[in-house]
Amino acid sequence: MPNSAFDPAPIRQIWQQLGIPGIVDVHTHFMPKSVMDKVWAYFDSAGPLVGRPWPITYRAEESQRVATLREFGLLCFTSLIYPHKPQMAAWLNQWAAQFAAQTPDCIHTATFFPEPEAFDYTRAALDAGVRVFKVHIQVGAFSPTDPLLKPVWGLIEDAGVPVVIHCGSGPAAGEFTGPDRVRALLKQFPRLRLIVAHMGMPEYTDFLDLAEEYDDVRLDTTMAFTDFSEEKAPFPQADYPRLRHLGHKILFGSDFPNIPYGYTEAITALQSLPGVDDDWMRAVLYRNGAGLFGIGG
Repeated sequence: MPNSAFDPAPIRQIWQQLGIPGIVDVHTHFMPKSVMDKVWAYFDSAGPLVGRPWPITYRAEESQRVATLREFGLLCFTSLIYPHKPQMAAWLNQWAAQFAAQTPDCIHTATFFPEPEAFDYTRAALDAGVRVFKVHIQVGAFSPTDPLLKPVWGLIEDAGVPVVIHCGSGPAAGEFTGPDRVRALLKQFPRLRLIVAHMGMPEYTDFLDLAEEYDDVRLDTTMAFTDFSEEKAPFPQADYPRLRHLGHKILFGSDFPNIPYGYTEAITALQSLPGVDDDWMRAVLYRNGAGLFGIGG
């Protein structure tokens, strides 16, 4: 774990030179220790959903991880949690609510799973002031159009709370990943505020289409454009102009702490994109997320 990855100076220099008050990161993970340990063990084993060596750069105690993000200059971040089986989401939501209460710069996060109890604990999360949901179609191995989730999506659509949804088929395809089921979901709930994780990797083009078609569909940059991702799932050159056109709908995400490179690379990879200028970077790193979540800086 190179010490340089923890050096805040390069990151702070970037956002200070852009003239923004800091960074809004919509895709970071904080979980109960027992869950995070299992996630890290899975990455360490290069499990089937990973499929390649994936060293965790920011493997550290929770308090150090929070301190690291603050040193980097993050104004806020998320605690993206997700269940891989039934009877897990409600417990994760309780943990995340407590974490947000003791970590004011964490955006209160919740999750759900297709199960009979999902409506009740989702409503409880909304009543408790949740500000973002996380859904992981690949890990959860369920369809976003599962009938058990129909009332849940209706609640969330009416509440206008954003949902970070890992629905692309990267790093490995799942039975329910890809754009088709998300398109079907949006036909039922066109006002959902979906944030497509990882730019929809590797189905970038299809998810850019959805962002163009639906006013409230956005994308996050998590791991996209980095050398690590470009090696296996390169972004289509023909779609680079669309990034600039959709700059107001793209949010910065890092996947901290579960990234196999330094945090700086997540930002410099964006700066090197063709046609990107400082105003686009200001929007992606700060303005879009701050506007969506009502954050001042």
